Amino acid sequence: MTGNPKISLQSLSVRYGRKSVLRNISFAVPANSIFAIIGPANSGKTTLLKCLNRTIEIIAGSHVDGQICIDGLNIHAGGDVYSLRRRIGMVFPLPVGLPMSVFDNVAYAPRMAGVRDKELLGHIVEDCLTKAALWDEVKDRLDSLGSMLSGGQQQRLTIARALSHDPEILCLDEFSIAIDPVTTMRIEDMLVELKERMTIILVTNLVQQARRLSDRTCFLNKGELVQEGPTEEMFGDSNANRLTYDYVRGVFG
Repeated sequence: MTGNPKISLQSLSVRYGRKSVLRNISFAVPANSIFAIIGPANSGKTTLLKCLNRTIEIIAGSHVDGQICIDGLNIHAGGDVYSLRRRIGMVFPLPVGLPMSVFDNVAYAPRMAGVRDKELLGHIVEDCLTKAALWDEVKDRLDSLGSMLSGGQQQRLTIARALSHDPEILCLDEFSIAIDPVTTMRIEDMLVELKERMTIILVTNLVQQARRLSDRTCFLNKGELVQEGPTEEMFGDSNANRLTYDYVRGVFG
């Protein structure tokens, strides 16, 4: 990888109590790219995402060693954790809607940042819902409770809310788990467009989704980094790493 990375991990290790979850993970993520993280269940993929915005710190018994830098600055070397989290949009597999209307779910973060102009808020809400492939389905019921949407719609609402504060980094953990294939493809197209404005970290168990979308891929297994590199090389027939080769072809997982 050439140039200064947006994100770099150096010897990252995480444990919960005595249980080791990640061990000595190091890689770098280029700016304005899609970086996929793949691997079997219990490989530490979600834990890695939680380290990026320091939500790992609210988990009792968690301990983190190593270093994570964003734009060359160590995220644990002081600084406001809330400012850090505003820079990073997070979407987890199970949607968690705020107990308010569809409109207010998306407008919440901009309002907290001081946006009060109704026209501007309306533009932000429409733009984010459109990017999340939800606008056409909810534009006539923006005042309805977000919790009344279907599971797949709530997941897309969560994506729209993550985009509403214009993050530098967008982290998606199995975002398509509750979304139909057609809508998933629409959101994938949106992610490819969005990488011109932000860096995207995509955790997925769908290895073909990683292959379609990502510029680089890392493969975690049992808390260890097996391989990281350009996606074409990771999925190529000439990949000499047998464990990666077998995983991406469905031999195990």
